[in-house]
Amino acid sequence: MIEEQSIIKVGMADLNVGSQDSLIRTTGLGSCVGLTLYDPGKKLGGMAHVMLPSSDIARDGQLNIAKFADTAVPELLSRLIELGAIRSRIVAKMAGGSQMFAFAGGNDTMRIGPRNVEACKLALETLNIPLIAEDTGGSYGRTIEIACNTGVLFIRSVQKGSKEI
Repeated sequence: MIEEQSIIKVGMADLNVGSQDSLIRTTGLGSCVGLTLYDPGKKLGGMAHVMLPSSDIARDGQLNIAKFADTAVPELLSRLIELGAIRSRIVAKMAGGSQMFAFAGGNDTMRIGPRNVEACKLALETLNIPLIAEDTGGSYGRTIEIACNTGVLFIRSVQKGSKEI
């Protein structure tokens, strides 16, 4: 990674965008999904740290759109387009969605990681954005960063080491 790149940090239930001199990073992906959108022509990227699958479960009051797959993905797309991205060129990558804890029984509400992955894929499909790479599932945490100059998604975990997709 190049030292001249500015690092944009994305917190939990947060999203942000950057241009070609940016590296966008999020840490602590367990059951959460780190979803990236990228325009290779303009070298513009964005990342959302999605915590939950659907905003339907949001309590009354201020909705954090970055927290839910169904609201974060359209918002991230909108911000990239505002930055100058060409919608037809945008591609997605994602990582995370682990099943961090074992639960007895088949209770679907406890499958947060797999449900987050499914919800992100559905949101991408609805917006007609191709998912070109993913590193999801398992039972371990990840830290990811996307280099906006190349679109490479770097993935690090204590258990599995480092990889690029």
